[in-house]
Amino acid sequence: MKDRAGWDGGEIDLDAYFARIGYHGERAPTLETLKALQRAHVTGIPFENLDAVHGRPVLLDVPSLQAKLVGQRRGGYCFEHVRLFAAALERLGFAFTGLTGRVTIGSDDMRPATHAVLRVVVDGRAWLCDVGFGGGPLEPIELRDGIEVDQDGWRFRLERSEGELGNELWIMHQFGADGWVDRHMFTLDPQYPIDYEVGNHFVSTHPRSPFAARPYAQRFAVDVHHVLDDLKWTTTRPDGRSEVRELEPGEREKVLEEVFGIVLPG
Repeated sequence: MKDRAGWDGGEIDLDAYFARIGYHGERAPTLETLKALQRAHVTGIPFENLDAVHGRPVLLDVPSLQAKLVGQRRGGYCFEHVRLFAAALERLGFAFTGLTGRVTIGSDDMRPATHAVLRVVVDGRAWLCDVGFGGGPLEPIELRDGIEVDQDGWRFRLERSEGELGNELWIMHQFGADGWVDRHMFTLDPQYPIDYEVGNHFVSTHPRSPFAARPYAQRFAVDVHHVLDDLKWTTTRPDGRSEVRELEPGEREKVLEEVFGIVLPG
């Protein structure tokens, strides 16, 4: 029986993946490698849900992700990003654990735990790798209560509290035009590829999932964050300044290609 606790690192084409994200550094499991890999990944591959919106299956096996995110130069949402990134980390020899969290930004309602992140341990220190949110961070953040980081003007903070069952509950905060906001919360309960398959099924098919309802894309860079929510295109800078433009339906495909780097098949 196939080991579903593994991340299929042997199936990833590292050369093609590194070329896709523009990574040219060392291939050793060091903190410097981890930081450079995350920065290259989050700025190199966009976030998008276009397959789910069009009713196409969203596959999480490494060959399918390699074909879509690398070969076709498409993007994906958190389960796709994290699954591909995890395969690369496993191939390079990193020690890590899959985690899931609940997105809290934008709503006071309880949401399902459908945001995927990784806890990576390097030299005895634990780091949060959040490569699939679409808006950074640029680099891993050490899992330390109260830590605040400024990455090229993008600011984040982690806080630890106690969950309802006495377990550790971590909250990611992000600084923007309105000050600090809660972005998502997560526990350290281990998750495996099969758990991501379950969450991915909900996100891509459930009628209440926003990712199955309307086109949504993000492109994150060192100096700018682009978000396309249906026909609303928002451009945000690290200092919180933003611009909003409403697109005509006929403009969307061109903007997806020219700004987000996403070319749809067919």
